[in-house]
Amino acid sequence: MSAPSHLTTAPPAQAPGRPGAGLGTGLFLAVAGAIAFSGKAIIVKLAYRWGVDAVTLIMLRMLFALPFFALMAWWASRGKPPLNGGQWLGVLGLGLTGYYLASFLDFVGLQYITASFERLILYLNPTLVLFLAWLLHRRPVTRGHLAGVALSYAGVLLVFGHEVGLLGPQAAWGALLVFLSAVSYAFYFVHSAQLVQQLGSLRLVGLATTVACVCCIVQFLLLRPVGVAFAVAPQVLWLSVLNATLCTVVPVLLVMMAIERIGPALAAQTGMVGPISTILLGVWLLGEPFTVWVAAGTLLVIAGIFVFTRIGGR
Repeated sequence: MSAPSHLTTAPPAQAPGRPGAGLGTGLFLAVAGAIAFSGKAIIVKLAYRWGVDAVTLIMLRMLFALPFFALMAWWASRGKPPLNGGQWLGVLGLGLTGYYLASFLDFVGLQYITASFERLILYLNPTLVLFLAWLLHRRPVTRGHLAGVALSYAGVLLVFGHEVGLLGPQAAWGALLVFLSAVSYAFYFVHSAQLVQQLGSLRLVGLATTVACVCCIVQFLLLRPVGVAFAVAPQVLWLSVLNATLCTVVPVLLVMMAIERIGPALAAQTGMVGPISTILLGVWLLGEPFTVWVAAGTLLVIAGIFVFTRIGGR
């Protein structure tokens, strides 16, 4: 997942980091991670051109990513006490909502909307996290937060109107699925803080993503004949390997290393390059249209999230 984006696709940090130490390296890692995350939608759209369905495609991605995440979980668990029952339940819940469900909804939604619009919807994740935090924990909401929400959602609605005109009513269904994906990942953020403190971010990510990988594989075995996996075009296999490594495992590690150097706030701000890179890659590799409506909507979304994250808490 999407990164899954998205930084909306990074796990919560263990520590605030030290912005003065390794600033240049941290910024480079954060930018590289955001761009790598944004490539996921491009690869998924390319794979769909070869006639593969969402259930098979996400299974292949998770199948190839599973060894890396299992190794990550093992590495981070060395010398640590085993998880108790409550912690295992937490890991299972976060793996199901934050990675499995969010990724599956995102993959299905990408069948109906452009990659650039998908990235803009996922970029709304901080607003959804705040809403859930307010709803569940009564976290205060400021006027700055509301101003940022208004700007960013106005941008999404602007691009949504363009999508419906371009792709028809199916764009509404795709947008809803991707939005629900963002909501699912927001639940992961809101409920993961305590486990991050107990297990550490690397161990939690490794375990939760391993759970998600197993869920996607089991889902495929229940819904599709095993032979379907061997009947896909070779291009789908190579794209899935690329998706699992360059756009899933690598950006998770890059963003986590960036957070250690520059802190979560600056790393999240750097993630603003994600929607821009997705749009540019979509135009270049997918032939997606870049109109004044897409440009205006993207600027509104980025400006809204900037206001939301930098001014909203003041």
